Amino acid sequence: MKKNTFFDFKISRYPSTENRSLKAWNAADEHLLQHIEALEIEQKSIAIYNDRFGFLSCFLHAYAPLVVINYRSQKKAIYKNIESNQLNFSTLEFLPPLFQLDKKIKTGIIKVPKSLDLFRLQLSHLSNQMQEDGVILAAFMTKYFSKKIISIAQEFFEKVEQSKAWKKSRVIILQKKKSIKKVDLIHKINFQGVVFQQYFGVFSANHIDYASQFFIEHLQLKKEEKRVLDLACGNGVLGKMIQLQNPDCEIHLMDDSFLAVQSAALNLEKENTFFHYNDSLEIFENDFFDLVISNPPFHFEHETNIEVAIRLFHEVKRCLKNGGRFQLVASQHLNFKTHLEKIFSQINITSENAKFVIYECLK
Repeated sequence: MKKNTFFDFKISRYPSTENRSLKAWNAADEHLLQHIEALEIEQKSIAIYNDRFGFLSCFLHAYAPLVVINYRSQKKAIYKNIESNQLNFSTLEFLPPLFQLDKKIKTGIIKVPKSLDLFRLQLSHLSNQMQEDGVILAAFMTKYFSKKIISIAQEFFEKVEQSKAWKKSRVIILQKKKSIKKVDLIHKINFQGVVFQQYFGVFSANHIDYASQFFIEHLQLKKEEKRVLDLACGNGVLGKMIQLQNPDCEIHLMDDSFLAVQSAALNLEKENTFFHYNDSLEIFENDFFDLVISNPPFHFEHETNIEVAIRLFHEVKRCLKNGGRFQLVASQHLNFKTHLEKIFSQINITSENAKFVIYECLK
């Protein structure tokens, strides 16, 4: 097989960004490829985790890898880059993170995520499906190193070694998997008399995040608001509060994360409730919702980026009925009001404190 260089493929971000400092890969991805070249990898025995934009999937497509996908936008990014580089789609197999693999894996490739709870979930998922002599390569930028990365790896593997640093990145090599009992992959959070469940790796694992708590204090459904969207729903806590206010309300919950949507499904009553695993509101008709609520994302792994949220704000306007409301909570420092005023005709600040602000946008 011809050895590819970093210049053989053009890898772009999806969603696209105007920030030129945000790239589709970093040195940790490149460092992984260097270690992979030293291994005798078998075709169809490799699994890739956290390949956000498809850099690893493109370079390793000839190995027919299994690509474990958590984000809908991640799958779209990989498809776009496979297509733009004229590669063969049939060599890739995609799998959600909670599904069992249908084959034993010899080599696992992990870009260590910001959420180390997610890293633990992924190691549990992968180690259960590995060959006895299998190996995992996990890479990270050294500035994001935590001793917890090593301690989590040692839960699952006898042999955990670190590489030398290269371009401020490292690779850890995991071998000799341990025989361990089934690992609990769900957190439980008590909040206002309700026990919320969520899978490891979903935002704010140990408590309901403070922005959502502030939003809930001031969240009030109007009688005429019968169809509601919880956008970027996470574990569904906002949608649950709406459901408790009006059990007859039709509630839609949407998130880019598969694990988030699965978590929300654990927490809400199913009648008149619809769960959507997507990164875009394209699936909804114009003038569809009476109310959209959101604690919108602005962190993507280690990046701070509000571009995705602003694109969603434009889509929200299209999907709202005339006279409908869009309510969101945000950190004060993000200054969303400047962007919202370019989209909606009327913006009200309904509540705020030193850290958070709640906006009400009217169509």
